[in-house]
Amino acid sequence: MKDGYAIRARGLSKHFGELRAVDGLDLDVPTGSIYGFLGPNGSGKSTTIRMLCGLLTPTSGTANVLGTEIPGSAKLLKPRIGYMTQKFSLFGDMTVLENLQFISEIYSYPAGARKSRIAELLEHYDLVAQRKQFAATMSGGQRQRLALACAVLHEPELLLLDEPTSAVDPQSRRDFWAKLFALAEAGTTILVSTHYMDEAERCHRLAILDKGVKVADGAPQDLQCSTGMHVVEILADDPYHAQTALVDAPMIASVTQLGVRLRVLIPESVDDPLGLVDRNLREHTVAAESRLVAASLEDVFVAVTMKSQRIAA
Repeated sequence: MKDGYAIRARGLSKHFGELRAVDGLDLDVPTGSIYGFLGPNGSGKSTTIRMLCGLLTPTSGTANVLGTEIPGSAKLLKPRIGYMTQKFSLFGDMTVLENLQFISEIYSYPAGARKSRIAELLEHYDLVAQRKQFAATMSGGQRQRLALACAVLHEPELLLLDEPTSAVDPQSRRDFWAKLFALAEAGTTILVSTHYMDEAERCHRLAILDKGVKVADGAPQDLQCSTGMHVVEILADDPYHAQTALVDAPMIASVTQLGVRLRVLIPESVDDPLGLVDRNLREHTVAAESRLVAASLEDVFVAVTMKSQRIAA
């Protein structure tokens, strides 16, 4: 690894005609960590992952992945990387066991150790009962576990996961993340893209992407402490009326309704954010309680994307 990093990228860009899918990305992923990409569809997460594993050639910029330069020597990375796509990409007309056997052959896993390795994976990923079941007939959670088992069969140093939990239930997502933490604890570096805030909070470090540009980077708790915004939570009998009273008020950056509560973002340059909110509510005869609260990761995302949009304008 280069200086303790499994991935280091500088100025990494990918353009499709006039579309800048990824634009000047700098990236540092520490070895043995879970590093997250957070962003909506179209923010450049999948394109970046495909460049890092050699499936796409960058328009410009470079990356060093596990000590290998990209572009240039991507073929050398194949035995050292596991890749799990958002869409289930294994063979639906093959059984669980057959899929694992096929993957073991693709990666030339030592023939004498294949049987024991597959048995280990079936046990670890709770697929023993499904070993003779066709993959196409499995539930979303079962297929997810099979895809992860195939991705780690050859014991890769780096695991690239492209929105791997987008089609499974919350319990399966929690179980899946427990497996990822175990892999990271054993030394595997994991790069995972997601648009779920709760998943992003689980990562050791996180990059927020917006329209191909990295707009924030750091540990989730550090990002939450450096939004540049006061966060005011409001509890109102009529939250819609309260939101209407605040949404166009000067110095209020954002108002979001969460059930009966509102979360209001106000720049840190405002000395009395509670007073600002209360004055606007009184002017519109809205009865409500307000208090300052800590920023959530969703607040961070809103704040940094708003900032990037202002800069672009």
